[in-house]
Amino acid sequence: MSTWAETIGTLRDRAPDVLAVWTALDLTKRGVAAARRELRRRVEHGSASRILAEQEAVADALAAVISDMPDDVLRAPGGEEDWNVAQAFAHATAARRFLVAWSAQWAAGAWPAGDPPRATPGIPGPADASREELLTLLEKSRRSMARSAELIDGHETEPCPLEGTPIGRLRCGEWLLWVGVHDLMHLEQIHGIADAPAPAPGA
Repeated sequence: MSTWAETIGTLRDRAPDVLAVWTALDLTKRGVAAARRELRRRVEHGSASRILAEQEAVADALAAVISDMPDDVLRAPGGEEDWNVAQAFAHATAARRFLVAWSAQWAAGAWPAGDPPRATPGIPGPADASREELLTLLEKSRRSMARSAELIDGHETEPCPLEGTPIGRLRCGEWLLWVGVHDLMHLEQIHGIADAPAPAPGA
């Protein structure tokens, strides 16, 4: 299984925009503002297909870590709010699907006025999800994002009323890019668990 450092090296080539926003958010004192500037700089009219290709690279990294992980690590805690790996992974795949689909609704003029979508933070996936179930959720997110990217294409720079934590409101194409940053937050947590050395016998 690739280490976190190796994964970052691969994404530097295959998902440079996602990685740049994640780095700004992760390493600066005013990370949210810096991340928003990077999002604004990297999303332009007609960029949806390019951003989708980067999201496919991030999805490949998610698939690799979960495919190579020992079964017992799937239940190991250490994700957001001490979720186990399965909970954090399923949460990330749900964000990939729904945040981008909601942005695509706005881009397509299908935003529900009566009960608008809300980006509710902190909802874990099922704690007992199997590896096969998690990979199925990831594939569903890939297909959903591809459909949504088609709707967002040409509307990337339009403001979207969807609001999320910690990033606030974004433009339609920025949501497509942001979900990859959210993926990296959880992918780093999962790698931290998977890459940790096994405890010594008797420890």
